[in-house]
Amino acid sequence: MADKKPFYITTPIYYVNAAPHLGTAYCTILADVQARYRRAMGYDVKFLTGMDEHGQKVAEAAANHGMSPQEWCDRQVPLFKDLWTQLEVSNDDFIRTTDKRQFKAVQHLWNKMQESGYLYKGSYDGWYCVPEETYFTENQVRKSDEEHQTIGEHLCPDCGRPLERVQEESYFFKLSAFQEPLLKLFEEHPDFIQPSFRMNEVRSFVEGGLQDLSVSRTSFDCGIPVPFDTKHVTYVWFDALLNYMTAVGYGADTQEARAQLAHFWPAQYHIVGKDIIRFHCVIWPAMLMAIGAPLPDHVFAHGFLTVRNPQTGAAEKMSKSRGNAIAPSDVMDLLGIEGYRYYFMTDVSHGEDSAISFERMEQVYNADLANSWGNLVSRAFNMSAKYFDGATPELNGWLDHTGTLRQTATGLVEQYCACMEQLDYVGAKNAVMKLVHAANHFIEESAPWNVAKDESRAEELRNIIADLLESIRISALLFMPFMPRTSAEVLRRMSLEEQIVCDNLVQACAWGGLVGEVVITKGDALFPRIAAKKE
Repeated sequence: MADKKPFYITTPIYYVNAAPHLGTAYCTILADVQARYRRAMGYDVKFLTGMDEHGQKVAEAAANHGMSPQEWCDRQVPLFKDLWTQLEVSNDDFIRTTDKRQFKAVQHLWNKMQESGYLYKGSYDGWYCVPEETYFTENQVRKSDEEHQTIGEHLCPDCGRPLERVQEESYFFKLSAFQEPLLKLFEEHPDFIQPSFRMNEVRSFVEGGLQDLSVSRTSFDCGIPVPFDTKHVTYVWFDALLNYMTAVGYGADTQEARAQLAHFWPAQYHIVGKDIIRFHCVIWPAMLMAIGAPLPDHVFAHGFLTVRNPQTGAAEKMSKSRGNAIAPSDVMDLLGIEGYRYYFMTDVSHGEDSAISFERMEQVYNADLANSWGNLVSRAFNMSAKYFDGATPELNGWLDHTGTLRQTATGLVEQYCACMEQLDYVGAKNAVMKLVHAANHFIEESAPWNVAKDESRAEELRNIIADLLESIRISALLFMPFMPRTSAEVLRRMSLEEQIVCDNLVQACAWGGLVGEVVITKGDALFPRIAAKKE
C-alpha cells in the first residue's frame, strides 16, 4: 500500500426507497471507469459505493410496504449489488449507513462536533421536504412559490412536492460560520467543483448567505442516536456524508484504521449528481473544516439523463407517468453490457444534462463498435489466420520500420490520459477511435490482399499485419476502462493474457508490445450489428 500513490473515488450512497435506475447506474459507471483507469496507471485505488438507509424517507417507504426499516433496506440492497455486478462495476467496498462502522463513526463525529464549538441545541420551526431530505427557510419557500405562481401552497423549491412544517427540538450545526472559509476555498481551489460552471452556481449560493443547519430529529427514530442525547437521531445528510471517511477508517480506534485513513483520505473525487451538489460542496466541506479534517480534492457533478422525444425531438424528463422511463435492463437488452457502458460513457456530456434515445444508442453502437472497432479486430485477425497460419507474424526487424499507424499512435496515450484525468471520457474515446479509424483506413489503403499475391513483398505484408495487430493491442488497452470484458477478450485472442492486468498504462501502450509467432484466435464477432439482430 505504501509504495503506491493512493486514489480514492466515491459515488453517492444511494437511497433504498426505490430500485436502482438509469441515473444511479450512470453515476456508478462514471466512477468505475475512472477507478479502472487509475489502477492501470499504477495507483492504489479505493472505489466506494453504497446505500443510504436512514431518514424519514426510508422510514416511510418501509411503512408503505409493511416492513421495518431494516427489513426494507435488507430487501433493497441486493437490487443494487446485483446490478453493479452485472454492469462490471469494480467497487472495492460497499457501505451501508446501517453498518456498525457507520454507527460508530457518526457518534464519534457528534462528539468531535460538540468539542468544536460549532454545535448548539435549539428549536427548529420551518419547512422540510421528505423526498429531498432538505430544510428550507421561509424566504426560500416564498421566493419559490412566487416564481412558480404557487403562493400559499408551500412547495419544495427543488422538486415541487408539498413541504412539511416541522416544529421540534433540534441540534444545529453552525453552517453560517463557514461562509467566508467556503468562499476562500472556492477562490484558492477553483477546480474543487467540476465542471467549472457548477462552481459558479455554488459560489453564488454561498454568497447569498448560509443558515445554521438542523442536524437532529426527534419526530422519528430511523437513524443513528446522538450519543449524548439519545432522544435525538442524526439528520440523514449529517450521517450520510460521513460515509466517505467511515469507509477508510474514521471513527475506528485501531492502528490499521488510522493507517488506512492517513493513506486514503482525503478523497481525490466524489462523483455526484447535480441535485446534491450543495450537500457535497457546502455542508460537507464545512463539516470537515469544523472537525479539522482535510477536504476532498474534487467534487464532480454530472447532469441528468433526459429522453429525446422521437416525435418532437425535445429533451424530456424521464418519468413513469410520461411513459418514457428507461430501465437499465432495456439498454442492456439492446446494446449488451459493454455497449451499455460504452454509450453512456462516450456519447453523453457528463457535466450537463444529456438527452438519450434508443435510436442514438443504435447509431453509436453500430458506427463505433460494430462497424469500426469490432470490424477492425475481425478483419485483422482473419488476415493473420489467412496469411500467417493463424498467428502473429515473426517480428524480427519490424520495429525498424515506421509506418502511418505507428505515427498515429505516437503521443496518443498522453492525449488519452490528459482527457481521462479530467473525466473527459468523450475526448479519451476520440483519441482511441483516431487510431481505430486510421487502422481501418490503412487496410483499404495498403490492400494486403494484393500484397500477399507477390512473394517479393513478404516483408511489407508482415509489416502491414503487425502494424494492424499492434494498433489493436494498444486500442484494447485504452478501451479497457470502458469495456473491460471485450478488451480482455481481444488480448486473449492475441495470446496476450499477461497484458490484461496493467499498472503502467503509458509504458504498456508504447509501440512494440506485440508478441510475434503466437496464436491468433479469430472468434465470433465482438459486436454484431443491431440491425442484423432485428431481421
